[in-house]
Amino acid sequence: MTRVWQWNRPVTVREVLEDLQQERSIAYTTVMTVMDNLHQKGWVRREVDGRAYRYTAVSTRPAYAAALMNEAWSKSDNPAAALVAFFGMMSPEQRGSLEDAVRIVRVDRPEGDRPEPEGDRPEGDGPEEGGAEGGGTEAAPPEGSPGNGRPGERRDEGADGTAEAGR
Repeated sequence: MTRVWQWNRPVTVREVLEDLQQERSIAYTTVMTVMDNLHQKGWVRREVDGRAYRYTAVSTRPAYAAALMNEAWSKSDNPAAALVAFFGMMSPEQRGSLEDAVRIVRVDRPEGDRPEPEGDRPEGDGPEEGGAEGGGTEAAPPEGSPGNGRPGERRDEGADGTAEAGR
């Protein structure tokens, strides 16, 4: 995966093999098996290119790392304590990265868009019933995108690629 993420383009088994052979002796079939396993696990997608496959990462390395951290954190019986312990393990450089990330999240989410703590929400002001499960944190679609519109409104894309409102 390191090679696929580093190159950030579709790669063949032969390309990965040649790069790995600069460091150590490794068989073509070993690399082919690993790439196939990565495909079976859903880490890469592949497309036929002549007699070979070209493999592309399904996710970025930062997104993969974030998913691993989220998975570990969500399995904790005390998430706050887990975060405190995790932050305590961080180097000064990592803490600086964390502070930068928090600033970015604050800039991307204006004050009015931040969720209120559960206890501070007026009665009846919670999520509407029938909404997405899990209270996801997906951002709203950009203005003018097919997913942006009034509730219940369907938007169809016209032949020229522009969105047309419809019901």
